[in-house]
Amino acid sequence: MKTISLILLIVFAFFIVTFSVENAAPVHLKYYNFFNMDVPIYMLLFVSLLIGVVITGFLGIIERFRLNRTISRLNKTIRDLRKELHANEPPPIIEETKTPID
Repeated sequence: MKTISLILLIVFAFFIVTFSVENAAPVHLKYYNFFNMDVPIYMLLFVSLLIGVVITGFLGIIERFRLNRTISRLNKTIRDLRKELHANEPPPIIEETKTPID
């Protein structure tokens, strides 16, 4: 399994390098008068991808916290219902057994 992971990592790294070499042409970015610069196409794509990964990870963390809060609330409800169920059960009937007197 480690060998397969290493091979996939090498293929991915090779793709990144060749993509970067083939897409090194500069792109002029301008946003009004505040932002004005030239960046390579591959850098623009990688930064966009990185920003997307960070935003998705942040949204995933928020979702995980929301789900953990829901799970905690449901577990509390289950505990309360079990307590109520046990409180409403009739006490067990213990039958006395007569032992023969010797």
